[in-house]
Amino acid sequence: MICIQNIQPGEKTKKDIRFYKNDLSMNVLREVLGVDVAQKELVVTLGRLNQDLSTDLFLRRVFANKETGFLALLKWLKKNTILGSSVRVVMEATGVYHQRFAYFLNEHQIPVSIILPNKISNYMRTLSIKTITDNTCADAIARFGLERKLDDWTPSKKNYKTLLQLTRERDQIVAERVVIKNQIHAEKAEAEPNARSLERLNARLRLMNQQEREIKSDIEVCLKKDDSLKKLVDQICTIPGVGVLTAVTILGETNGFELIRSKKQLTSYAGFDIIEKQSGTSIKGKPRISKKGNRHLRKALHLPALAAIRHDEHYKSLFSRLVSKHGVKMKAAVAVQRKLLELTYILFKNEATYNPKQYAIYEKEQQLH
Repeated sequence: MICIQNIQPGEKTKKDIRFYKNDLSMNVLREVLGVDVAQKELVVTLGRLNQDLSTDLFLRRVFANKETGFLALLKWLKKNTILGSSVRVVMEATGVYHQRFAYFLNEHQIPVSIILPNKISNYMRTLSIKTITDNTCADAIARFGLERKLDDWTPSKKNYKTLLQLTRERDQIVAERVVIKNQIHAEKAEAEPNARSLERLNARLRLMNQQEREIKSDIEVCLKKDDSLKKLVDQICTIPGVGVLTAVTILGETNGFELIRSKKQLTSYAGFDIIEKQSGTSIKGKPRISKKGNRHLRKALHLPALAAIRHDEHYKSLFSRLVSKHGVKMKAAVAVQRKLLELTYILFKNEATYNPKQYAIYEKEQQLH
């Protein structure tokens, strides 16, 4: 709320308010709108970062999580912000409920940052907040945005979004099919199997197989419509063990490497980054991957890594060397998964195909990035 002091009755004018805003803007470094997203509402907190690096959370409001609420919020922002359209909106990635609002803000050219929920929850612990409500969450998100330099969120390109939806749908169907197969096995193992139950289970299994074939057909249609995307998939598929499904999963989950700037950033996004807990001589934890990333990427690279270990001499020797070092096969297989993911980014960046004779060059480039 803007307050004007030392103005006599009758002297309060729009010109005075404009001058006051200009003076206030000289003291404001950043404005951030923290948004706690729910299914039906948006709980927002508006904050400022001042020249003396102090933070000020000065306005709170609740809007409906629908088109009319978005328009009302936009009007409210224009009325109560000093820096205008440069105000940054920060929100958590809450399933799918935040997506419509994020797309709306992007269409109106307002900077948006979407943060993983675990980052916000870890930040809230540092604030010693005892009562967790929608308002305190919105306050914490606003403070987080004021204190950090955040990247802009950009919506997925249409083809990559389609691949993301199709590959995730296929993963769900595969998981459901495993459950049905286990039910069929259990029914057949009984002393007196129920024929009608087996008939229904087999019908569901046939439906799952048919839907998987339809998804694969939709993926092929999507690739045929975009020659550059098809070329990129073909380049990635030259990596040993990597097929079309793996390639389109990687591209869909990363939005075609849109915001990836290095292989370190990519491995962290996938949860392949290494964490280690060590303090003095009493605490020395074993290094492990964080798994705080995109689980779909890790899952997609599991079988390709096993195939690469069997059929490519470079990855076979890497696997053998790591197993002989610490004796854990799964740990060595995860290292190969990470190498394969890094290699997809190297091929994408260089617009190249995989050549086993140039493996040393790929390794060197991975170390440089």
